[in-house]
Amino acid sequence: MADVQTSNPESNFAKAVKEGLVAAALALGLFLLIVGFRTDQNIRNELVLNQRWGLLAIFVLVAGFGRFFLTAYVTPWNAARAASKRAAVAKEAKEQSAFRKSFPRIGLALLFVYPFLVIAILAAYNGSLMGGLQGSLKYVDNFGIQILIYVMLAWGLNIVIGLAGLLDLGYVAFYAVGAYSYALLSSHFGLSFWLLLPMAGIFAALWGIVLGFPVLRLRGDYLAIVTLAFGEIIRLVLINWTVVTKGTFGISGIAKATLFGIPFTPGPGGFANLLGLPNSGVYYKVFLYYLILLLALLTAWVTIRLRRMPIGRAWEALREDEIACRSLGINTTTTKLTAFATGAMFGGFAGSFFAARQGFVSPESFVFLESAIILAIVVLGGMGSLVGIAIAAAVMIGGTELLRELEFLKHIFGNDFTPELYRMLLFGLAMIVVMVWKPRGFVGNREPSAFLHKRKLISSEFTKEGHG
Repeated sequence: MADVQTSNPESNFAKAVKEGLVAAALALGLFLLIVGFRTDQNIRNELVLNQRWGLLAIFVLVAGFGRFFLTAYVTPWNAARAASKRAAVAKEAKEQSAFRKSFPRIGLALLFVYPFLVIAILAAYNGSLMGGLQGSLKYVDNFGIQILIYVMLAWGLNIVIGLAGLLDLGYVAFYAVGAYSYALLSSHFGLSFWLLLPMAGIFAALWGIVLGFPVLRLRGDYLAIVTLAFGEIIRLVLINWTVVTKGTFGISGIAKATLFGIPFTPGPGGFANLLGLPNSGVYYKVFLYYLILLLALLTAWVTIRLRRMPIGRAWEALREDEIACRSLGINTTTTKLTAFATGAMFGGFAGSFFAARQGFVSPESFVFLESAIILAIVVLGGMGSLVGIAIAAAVMIGGTELLRELEFLKHIFGNDFTPELYRMLLFGLAMIVVMVWKPRGFVGNREPSAFLHKRKLISSEFTKEGHG
């Protein structure tokens, strides 16, 4: 129909006139009694019938001309725009630009040099190396480590939602399990970070399996409600089991991570003293930055490898259609449990790192809002797209941290104005804009895990975004 309308303007114009007349006739029939006549009361309380032919004519003309304009101009323009967009997507998928091909490598290289780049820039600005070291603390920690934590969490949740299509609203529970596992075992048994890191992931994976069993028969909204309840149950247990978790007071004095047994403490035996460097807290932050960067890259590597394996194909089959997945002989029980366990394991890794970084954990760090933010990062970046999710995390978390630096807004709105308090308002507006502009996320193309002769990107419009 779109091709006929575009290629034959005369028939399209005749059709528009016909549809306009029909719309005008329908409007006349519908509004004749409703708009054309009106009953009023005179001074003797008698009903008087008044005619409003002018207003009725306006309604009829608006309906007729509106339908004519829509058929003659708007519909052909939309058809031509959709056709050109499909052609552009096909051309883009066929011939990728050199920048797009090398963008992940460029981004990875920038991530590896980011701390030293920040230190060098600030050292040149302050005129001394020590000034650069102290000034870079905020940028390495708030803009580097904080963003990478959410990147890792979102990549872990992407396994559950983006690949397996299981909507999980309680992912922060696994984050909490990892953090408290590290905090409790470190405080009571004195175990090292490198031993507790895999243990926290294993504990979180076990809890992922515990969550997976009750929800095997649930899909969609029901699955989301149960996972939301699971996250709240974990938080309430942390608050009320005061004998173990100390409740709302939290656990403090958690041991920090070390580099092959070398602590990042001032004085003899510390990292700076052994290497003859000036004492500064930035060394520990740089170490944590590269540690979370490697953990995030491990998450991405495992996700890519698993996606190309039979279990990854089973996840994607489950996401597309569970009934068809069962008809192919795939064990959906095992498939769901592995998805929950794998995603939870990376959440546990991130939780243990969070505990080592903060040195303190409390239930206030694992509220539902954290799950909502992680889920929003996955959706905004594009479910199933690792690069898109990383970009979304940098925009959302980095944008929130950037609000703390906008002190000049106080000169505009007054000294009582606190920019970071409006982060959720801006966060909501950004989500609305992005979902209208890019409903499939920042990255609109997907790379298939299986291909016949040549690997080609396909539009995300041709893939189903599973929701359980």
